[in-house]
Amino acid sequence: MRFRFWIMAILICLGLQPVALRAQPAVEEFYRGKTVDLLIGYSVGGGYDVYARLLARHLGKHIPGNPTVVARNMDGAGSLRLANWLFNVAPKDGTAIGAVSRGAAFDPLFGSPGAQFDASKFNWIGSANDEVSVCATWETSSAKSVQDLLRLPVAMGGSGGAADTDQFVHVLNGVFGGKMRLIAGYPGGNEINMAMERGEVEGRCGWSWSTLSATNGAWLRDKKINVLLQLSLGKHPDLPHVPLVLDLARNDEERKILSLVFARNVMGRPFVAPPQVPPERVAALRKAFIEAFNDPALKAEAQKAVLEINPVAGDQIQKIVLEAYATPPEIVKKTGDFLKGIY
Repeated sequence: MRFRFWIMAILICLGLQPVALRAQPAVEEFYRGKTVDLLIGYSVGGGYDVYARLLARHLGKHIPGNPTVVARNMDGAGSLRLANWLFNVAPKDGTAIGAVSRGAAFDPLFGSPGAQFDASKFNWIGSANDEVSVCATWETSSAKSVQDLLRLPVAMGGSGGAADTDQFVHVLNGVFGGKMRLIAGYPGGNEINMAMERGEVEGRCGWSWSTLSATNGAWLRDKKINVLLQLSLGKHPDLPHVPLVLDLARNDEERKILSLVFARNVMGRPFVAPPQVPPERVAALRKAFIEAFNDPALKAEAQKAVLEINPVAGDQIQKIVLEAYATPPEIVKKTGDFLKGIY
């Protein structure tokens, strides 16, 4: 008995705890009977909300142990409020995941004082799609072309410093000398859309084409809006004649800045878990995520709602984030300078 006591004491002192002491509960055993909170960094009715609630309805049956998945909103600061909560407050056991802005990972890189997290330490679970965003204006706006958009003081709606709606306006103004005016403070895209209808703003940038075509298809059909510019690394097949932002670059530096900013669209609808979640649970969540988006029931629901689904794996998202943080400092600094006005 004394011999075993001393062996255990030595192992603990060396940081080599016996297997029985350090082993995590089996993933299935851990999740059985539990609730997983799926937090959404935006208000009800917007694109992030729609995709997250779709996932919440199907994810639980693909996680070992089949926990109940409950979606709820924690909007604020373009999802920075949620990102900070996930990093600093949320349980680190795999029972909390979040749908955050695709730009949230880049905010610490660009010096946002509101970003109280290290994006490289998050566990990225996956993305619902590889996204193309657009700039669009309401039918009554004076901006009818990309040239108008970049030379006129067009009032564009925004939903917070971490949001594409805000950042993309500042980057486009900074790179191309544009004059767009950002009207910030809307809780989410749904509220910006209503503001366009009321005449408070003329349009928005950072509007996911998948969301626009799914939830506002009638506006496209009735020509209520003008789609002026694509914001991604490549064109969407639906929009062959709409200019791509990279094609507007006049030199290599501009192309690098635009590539850094719009690379985030590959992680179009990202889902993230806090740091320090046990690796086997992260792996299970990533696997369940891909299985859920390949589930025929989810696909049928998405097709009915006209939601674009082309999931991106979590390890691929993790790679995108790490590569962004390896960008040359001078490019990062110049990009960050364009964004100082919104932080």
